[in-house]
Amino acid sequence: MKKETAIFAGGCFWCMVKPFDEQPGIISVVSGYCGGHVANPTYEQVCTETTGHAESVEITYDADVISYKDLVEIYWQIADPTDAMGQFQDRGDSYRPIIFYANEEQKKIAENSKRNLAESGIFDDPIVTEIQPATTFYPAEDYHQDFYKKNPERFELEESGGRAEFIKKHRK
Repeated sequence: MKKETAIFAGGCFWCMVKPFDEQPGIISVVSGYCGGHVANPTYEQVCTETTGHAESVEITYDADVISYKDLVEIYWQIADPTDAMGQFQDRGDSYRPIIFYANEEQKKIAENSKRNLAESGIFDDPIVTEIQPATTFYPAEDYHQDFYKKNPERFELEESGGRAEFIKKHRK
């Protein structure tokens, strides 16, 4: 097994887990916070929009089964790359779309994929998803983990806020 990690931000982390969690080769998907300047932030702190963090998911995967490039392609299908101020019903800095890269190879894959998406003409608006070096990833509180499994009714309600339609339209 070739264990690697990827970190993506694309709106509410509750809705980012399931699409990755369902893929072969995924070891774990953890909800948390990345990209900020406050150590060990809490959900309440991140919600104030003053810590610089974005709600994110850290994906641990077997690179012998699923590639980083595959994960980036899944990301484009579940996060709106044209909305820099949030995602769907989730608005604000902590919901902005970001691909956090761990190394130069991930950076190159993300940048190439973003360029290909922009050139594809799928979206009328510019692709504004940021590509940034990963900072420390802080796991969110336990009640945020596996939210779609623990709270299926609430998860469906959250996902119905525009993300479900986006996924239907853009998922291959």
